[in-house]
Amino acid sequence: MLYATWCPHCNKMKTTVFNDQKVLDFLNKNYICVWKNIEKEEGIAIKEKFNTSGLPIFLFIDAKETLLYAIKGELTTATFMLEAQNALNPKLQLPYLEKQFLSDPSNANKCLEYLMTLRKGTDRPNLSKPTHIYLETQSDKELVSETNWRIISNGVTDIQSREFQYVLNHKKDFEKVTSPIRVERKIINIVSELLEPYTLNLDSIGYFKDRAIAKTIHLQKTDSLIFSYDLTLAERSSNWGLYKKASLEGTEKYVWNTDSKLKEIAQVYLKEINDTNALKKAMDWTKRALDLNNTADGNLLLARLYWKIKDRKSAIEYAKNAKAIITEMGWNTKDVDALLQELNSK
Repeated sequence: MLYATWCPHCNKMKTTVFNDQKVLDFLNKNYICVWKNIEKEEGIAIKEKFNTSGLPIFLFIDAKETLLYAIKGELTTATFMLEAQNALNPKLQLPYLEKQFLSDPSNANKCLEYLMTLRKGTDRPNLSKPTHIYLETQSDKELVSETNWRIISNGVTDIQSREFQYVLNHKKDFEKVTSPIRVERKIINIVSELLEPYTLNLDSIGYFKDRAIAKTIHLQKTDSLIFSYDLTLAERSSNWGLYKKASLEGTEKYVWNTDSKLKEIAQVYLKEINDTNALKKAMDWTKRALDLNNTADGNLLLARLYWKIKDRKSAIEYAKNAKAIITEMGWNTKDVDALLQELNSK
């Protein structure tokens, strides 16, 4: 088991699954079990050797350090026990399933069986190689089947690949063999998997290179997702010029009907943006949020935005609105009282 002390899922399994005597008896009978912290030397080496991510992860390895089986994530006792039993079956292990698939790479069922077992303990990009070995045996027209959709859905991660581009150009055909929701979910997921690593690693160059590819999809939901990643990258890198540019271009287009997102963006403006015209746009977004849901935090945010541009009268008006809601709900008025005191003392 690879774990981290700060991982709540790891800690939960330690106190539940691995606190069950039946589980311990089964493991001690069939395995040599060790826990390795991914932030310490040996844990780091194992994590790198088996190219793992996500926690917790359970690697079932033989004496030659061959990976036989892997599962990851927080599991119930019943699910963990089932998987630990499966890992003992040679015909359910990864080396056997890989050999069976490679001996007949055009066999969709063998490919899918291998992929689904591989997926239990690895990230989707690691499914790409066997997926494309199989898909290379399929013509464009043969791609449109329920089984092939499952293979594409689970293993295709390259947004520019022949298979994914075929899905984009034949959405209706794939929706008939699966469902519109599943096709849409795959399209959204592939954009997310493409862009999210860049935002986590603060790689602006890579992000905008692949962002241009993602924008070629031309769907409202993917464009909205890209907008969200634009803001995330800008905020994480403290690039407030980029944040302002992206939000001014996309807020009303993509989150106009989501009060929480409107307030979230306006909150960033309150903290980081000093351009008066831009701040007035943030006020418009907050007013829209209040039209959707008249909340205390929205009124308080608007009061603070007005005060930032030194409009004391409007700031007092919205601060009083906030206090009325807070008082009615029986909440603590400390923050709004402090703002009102500041406004009335000027």
